[in-house]
Amino acid sequence: MKNTLLAFLLLLAAALPARAQDAFVAALPGLAGNFNAQAEAVERLGALADPRAIPVLRALTDGRLLKRPDNTLVIREGTTTTDVLTGAATDAAGTEALRINNRVRVALRGALGRLQLVSPDPAERLAAAEAVFRTRSADNVPLLDAALARETVPRIRDRMAIALAASRLMASDPAAKLLGVEALGASASPEARAVLLEARAANPDILPQIEAAVAAIDRRLAVRRAAETFFQGLSLGSVLLLAALGLAVTFGVMGVINMAHGEFVMLGAYTTFIVQEACRGIPWLLPWSLPLSVPAAFLVAALCGAAMERGLIRHLYGRPLETLLMTFGVGMMIQQSVRLVFGAQNREVLSPPWMQGTLLLPFDIPVTQNRLWILAFSLVVLGLTVAAIRFTRFGLEMRAVTQKRAIASSMGIRTGRVDALTFAFGSGIAGIAGVALSQIDNVSPNLGTGYIIDSFLVVVFGGVGSLAGTLVGAFGLGLVNKILEPWAGAVLAKVFVLIAAMIFIQRRPRGLFAQKGRAAEA
Repeated sequence: MKNTLLAFLLLLAAALPARAQDAFVAALPGLAGNFNAQAEAVERLGALADPRAIPVLRALTDGRLLKRPDNTLVIREGTTTTDVLTGAATDAAGTEALRINNRVRVALRGALGRLQLVSPDPAERLAAAEAVFRTRSADNVPLLDAALARETVPRIRDRMAIALAASRLMASDPAAKLLGVEALGASASPEARAVLLEARAANPDILPQIEAAVAAIDRRLAVRRAAETFFQGLSLGSVLLLAALGLAVTFGVMGVINMAHGEFVMLGAYTTFIVQEACRGIPWLLPWSLPLSVPAAFLVAALCGAAMERGLIRHLYGRPLETLLMTFGVGMMIQQSVRLVFGAQNREVLSPPWMQGTLLLPFDIPVTQNRLWILAFSLVVLGLTVAAIRFTRFGLEMRAVTQKRAIASSMGIRTGRVDALTFAFGSGIAGIAGVALSQIDNVSPNLGTGYIIDSFLVVVFGGVGSLAGTLVGAFGLGLVNKILEPWAGAVLAKVFVLIAAMIFIQRRPRGLFAQKGRAAEA
């Protein structure tokens, strides 16, 4: 593998101008000399944009660089040795390991840091660009220019460009400084802003240009912060939408105040954990454990919801206070049962590879992929819920029973069965919400407790029984909450949202999207 890498570096070096290749060959004999000659040779190799110098200097650092009696060099790789110039395997007989002192070690660290800019490994090039940016010097400009000309990875190009601009700002030439200021001002990087602020005192002659560049960066950073806040609000809104969607069916459509709704969310999260553990024995199936958890969580929560409706709630229709107290007690029982079975400690649910990592949008706006998937998933679940209610026989019977139960019963609709299926449907959606929440929250017996109040707030604010109101209410409250957080903090922001919602409900008791007609009279 290392021999293949060395051959690749030799091919890459072949594309360099003949002058650069001659400089590389001319610097090599110094490595076989005394310590002073070694340090000078290392500095000369570090100043070249020649990738062949990387394995040579690493071998010298690790004690694997050997010299023959004629002072030509070979690199030891395990039991084999290769010629530095040709890359061909060679005999190690008569070779001697080169020794170095502290001065040479210091020179090696600096030279390798600069040479990694032309490394074939993208991670090394990115780390080198970051290091050069931190230790900016006008001496780095030629090397950065050469590295930037051959770089093809956009992210690394951006970091190299900022490092080059910061290095130019250290130059003595006013024209080079202005180029650096212009390049830094075109970025949206807080690091670039910090470099410009540091350079103000040392460069009074170009102070207006520096101030203009800082102002340009501030404008771009403001746009980035606004975009980040918007995405965070959408992310929170998608979580609230998933948590409230099932409640919009059980409370908004059936009128049942289900205080065990949070526990159904928690059951969905634990179902995700169980499915993941079952898939661990089948490696190829493990990345798909999360999609498999969605129908499993729906069925588990739906069965629990149907059992609770048939066993308890059907005797309490029209008695909201008794329903509230009974479902609260059932929620505590479910919570304690889960605590006895799984323990009180948090359970880990791993994200699949396609949900991990961060995407960088324009202006370097970071977007976590798991949050992006949850946002898309919440909209898909909403669409399927609307389709089930609007375009299926079950949805037609559910709307008929909730609007005019007596007439629906007289037409042959089994109202008790519809009640059970409706409550199971809403509970199943809560279980699906638990699958999504397992990716961003701790899976514990208390998982659903933190979402029950917010879920009721979303349903009441949007309009009881209105899925469109649930959508607008979830994203509206999520955005408002995230907009207020930087000014007031997380706790006060939630307090302000609650106060605003109470004032709004005083003015519009039926919410944003109040039902009309027989649905509102039922």
